[in-house]
Amino acid sequence: MNFKIYRSVLFSIAFSMLMLTQLVVKAQRGKTHWATDGYQYYRAQGGEIVELDTRDASKKTVLVSKEMLTPAGKQPLAVANFTLSNDGQKVLIFTNTKRVWRYNTRGDYWVYDIAGKTLKQLGVGRPESSLMFAKLSPDGAKAAYVSEHNLFTEDLATGIIKQLTFDGTDKLINGTFDWAYEEEFDCRDGFRWSPDSRTLAYWQIDASKIKKYEMLNTTDSIYPFVVPVEYPVAGEDPSSCKIGVVDISSAKTTWLNIPGDAVQHYIPRMEWTTNSNEVILEQLNRAQNESKIFVANVSNGTAALLHEEHDKAWIDGKSRWNGGDPTGWEWIEKGKSFIWVSEKDGWRHIYKIDRDGKETLITKGDYDVISLTLLDETGGYIYYSASPDNATQKYLYRIKIKGGKAERLTPADEPGTHNYEISPNGKIGLHNFSNIYTPPLSEVVSLPEHKHLSGAEIKLNTEAKNKPEFFKVKTVDGITMDGWMVKPTHFDSTKKYPVVFYVYSEPAGATVTDSYGSGRNGEYVGNMADDGYIYISLDNRGTPAPKGAEWRKAIYKNIGIVNIEDQAMGAKEILKWPFIDSSRVAVWGWSGGGSCTLNLMFQHPEIYKTGIAVAAVGWQLTYDNIYQERYMGVPIDSAGRAVFIKGSPVTYAKNLRGNLLYIHGTGDDNVHYKNAEMLINELVKYNKQFQLMSYPNRTHGIFEGAGTTLHLRTLYTQYLKEHCPPGAK
Repeated sequence: MNFKIYRSVLFSIAFSMLMLTQLVVKAQRGKTHWATDGYQYYRAQGGEIVELDTRDASKKTVLVSKEMLTPAGKQPLAVANFTLSNDGQKVLIFTNTKRVWRYNTRGDYWVYDIAGKTLKQLGVGRPESSLMFAKLSPDGAKAAYVSEHNLFTEDLATGIIKQLTFDGTDKLINGTFDWAYEEEFDCRDGFRWSPDSRTLAYWQIDASKIKKYEMLNTTDSIYPFVVPVEYPVAGEDPSSCKIGVVDISSAKTTWLNIPGDAVQHYIPRMEWTTNSNEVILEQLNRAQNESKIFVANVSNGTAALLHEEHDKAWIDGKSRWNGGDPTGWEWIEKGKSFIWVSEKDGWRHIYKIDRDGKETLITKGDYDVISLTLLDETGGYIYYSASPDNATQKYLYRIKIKGGKAERLTPADEPGTHNYEISPNGKIGLHNFSNIYTPPLSEVVSLPEHKHLSGAEIKLNTEAKNKPEFFKVKTVDGITMDGWMVKPTHFDSTKKYPVVFYVYSEPAGATVTDSYGSGRNGEYVGNMADDGYIYISLDNRGTPAPKGAEWRKAIYKNIGIVNIEDQAMGAKEILKWPFIDSSRVAVWGWSGGGSCTLNLMFQHPEIYKTGIAVAAVGWQLTYDNIYQERYMGVPIDSAGRAVFIKGSPVTYAKNLRGNLLYIHGTGDDNVHYKNAEMLINELVKYNKQFQLMSYPNRTHGIFEGAGTTLHLRTLYTQYLKEHCPPGAK
């Protein structure tokens, strides 16, 4: 259901495994590595690490050559990611990576010393590909890393390795996170160097009381075996979480005394302040509607409350993070203040918070800040993305840190979705653009004038054929939703066509965006428009569109109710259009979209005649507590459980009247196969006939194994054509 980037937004909005690959590569590569002057940046390119100049596209300087990346007697290292020391003399290289849940965050690390011209591996003697999140110390003398849930440091000059924690196990996790924290808070890297390079602050997650979800692997050996995953479902206590600071010389940990129950609170974000004796962190209560910021004194472990915020629904912690990355803290005024994001006035806005807790609103008005892009204190500006007039689009703005009028930097003649990585000096932007009919384009621009420097010139693909059309639909309940529609290639308004609705509908993702890929169905073999389908998607209340907090939080304690009503009432208005064949109406979705598909088929069988649901949560009480409790409350009693049951597809399965294809991977560690079996049992109980496809040992993406993707696509296409025939009538 959260299924976030990896799930609905990825599999359904991006519509193809290609997008999965791109996002995973980006996640592994990380942010752009800028040189200190802000005009050059570094990339792994052609088996080398090179320095590129934004002002001269032809200029390329090899920083670390393929020969330099070749250990004695071995093949050159394949660079998955890299970082440079503060003085630019050492390059930390991540290679030989292995997947941990979603991304390849475990592997081997090497350090290339530019001055000494040496290449050395870190963690020699540790198991292969066991190192995680290695980081060079600020002074460049050491590296720290996690291996098998313990923290280590290594002296780069001598190669001496020092173990700092000794209690790490599969259940007691130092310096990284359990499944739920990673999945729902995007927390992976769980330790931070102090500014003086003498200590490490780190998370310790105690999952010893978390029950194991035991998945059965029946394909990888003659005898099946159990794959246990610590997975706290809604209603079960989370893992305990605490913050420690370990001294590098003594290996002694000081535990910070953060007020509140360590089990009934989350700490999704923690950093050093601007000095080496203070740690700042955000604590969320279990219901995630109360946020507190504490500053802790490392010497004695005491913590003082700096700021707190409450919400009647939930607090969207991720919206605070610069670029969606929960590392770093946006300090200004030499550590006397920091930048924060809040929805407390009904819109997502940027605030300044002083060390005494005083707030100052920076952005003002009835619009949402979509995300922070850069804090340029030297230049006096905050760069951020927003789209005050069209919730399907995204543009770059900047505003003075002291406040004032926001300035749009993205040109007015480039409608669509714009993403930027901006150099630290605020002068250069790596600009990526697409809209619903223009494929992705990348260029380098100078800021603030947004002048093209290199790369692809941004030109709209105005000649695109059969472009998706945006529209708005107003329901009988007075809810106005954005939608897009792709009409048949040879559309004839005097005839009637089948309609296929693509849905997601939950807070983890929006489907109606003015970006390339919207309007395309990667699960369909062939071309839906050529075959004579109308393809439509709507964004209901509860989706994360920049339409204000009231829009986003209308779904609180109503997943499976409000979103389903909006989708169904929107469909009813669409069915009034003269060219829609109301006898041929299909709906499909993956993950949260699969749940929505089931609910629409069961709660509104008078509308939807055919449904294809993939990897759906059939029973909300089976999904993880961080996600489900955030949006549905904590089910600690029968009343709390009732809202989960009311929104669950299994509750309404007895109402199935149309054609249903249900697809799930038995190795899904996100939405467990138990959901499929609960749904099957309920449909069997009421003699409801349907078609089932179980993919053995596939995960939530259902892409592992030879032929899997094509098989799923073929199955999807054949079922749709059989039960919702294409073409005009």
